[in-house]
Amino acid sequence: MAEDHQSDAVQDAAAQLETLGGARPRIIPGPGDIRIEADVTPRLARNWDQALQVLNRGTDFGLTLTDTGQVAWLRISRETGTRS
Repeated sequence: MAEDHQSDAVQDAAAQLETLGGARPRIIPGPGDIRIEADVTPRLARNWDQALQVLNRGTDFGLTLTDTGQVAWLRISRETGTRS
């Protein structure tokens, strides 16, 4: 729902990844969780230690290779808005 999408945990993680990477992450609501995807920019790569701390807040996280580059992602539970 809308309140899940706007949860403090989601917005805080997205804002921090934007600051670290210089690009706005995508917030993708799912049935049981919310996924945040951030393109791995050179700036995000330089700030990787801090980015990893943000990613580690998710119930899970990872790095995906796409046709256009790398995407760092994390999932945050819809039920709590925090790491489960």
